[in-house]
Amino acid sequence: MARAIRFDEYGDVEVLRVEDVPRPVPGPGQVLVEVRAAGINPGEAAIRRGLLHSRYPATFPSGQGSDFAGVVASLGEDVSDIAVGDEVIGFVDTRSSHAEFVVAEAANLTPRPEGVPWEVAGSLFVAGTTAYAAVGAVCPREGETVVVSGAAGGVGSLAVQLAKLAGATVIGLAGEANHDWLRELGVIPVSHGEGVLERIREAAPSGVHAFVDTFGSGYVELALHLGIHPGRIDTIIDFAAAEKYNVKTDANAAGASADVLRELGLLLDKGLLTLPIARVYPLDEVRDAYRELERRHTRGKIVLRP
Repeated sequence: MARAIRFDEYGDVEVLRVEDVPRPVPGPGQVLVEVRAAGINPGEAAIRRGLLHSRYPATFPSGQGSDFAGVVASLGEDVSDIAVGDEVIGFVDTRSSHAEFVVAEAANLTPRPEGVPWEVAGSLFVAGTTAYAAVGAVCPREGETVVVSGAAGGVGSLAVQLAKLAGATVIGLAGEANHDWLRELGVIPVSHGEGVLERIREAAPSGVHAFVDTFGSGYVELALHLGIHPGRIDTIIDFAAAEKYNVKTDANAAGASADVLRELGLLLDKGLLTLPIARVYPLDEVRDAYRELERRHTRGKIVLRP
């Protein structure tokens, strides 16, 4: 047996429980991984609450989680380029990584670089590939200015860095508590809230060329007020505004591959990218982990350690 997170109905964090389940068995082309760390994400909270039922319906009893990093415990048939004992970063689309063991497709794994801590590796996939796709969608160029909302969150903290690596000047929208940290990254911090449009214009007197929205709450409209072309606005959360204004919604699905995960891992290993970890919770405290996540004020990622 092995422990895993389960829930039987849509609801608040109280529906989550830790349950003993049969230890999963890998099939052809699959690998069983003993999980060392697994990130949690806002999308998982929205699915659990039933807010994305029309797009991502749950089948009960449901597990949770896409991100993970761990050690290969056993192999299914037809797996030849991975060995038991290998340390890997990976992902699943079966909502099952918040557990002691997870079965993943071998094609969805990449080696964990030695310099990438378990907590960072285990929370990299969703935030990392989402940031990668969103920044790629708005095509930042040398000398241009890009704004990122939610700039200290899991996705935003990586998006500002990827835009900087592309050569852009980056304005990060965040609370005052995160301004010094953003400055350390070479990002221009701007406070969110009333008057943000004027503050952005003051920080970018030559104009803004692109906008990555990781927060919602009217930022698509704000980007349009800044005069940004809809084709250079990407939101990962405000799908209604995206449909209304014909802006992009490139996110995790657009970047979800082991190749992207490998590239991000190498950038972290070389010190060209950093992923802050807000807090690590044991599996038994999954409810507390999601309570903190859903307050939407953390810097970087919240992680579960089975």
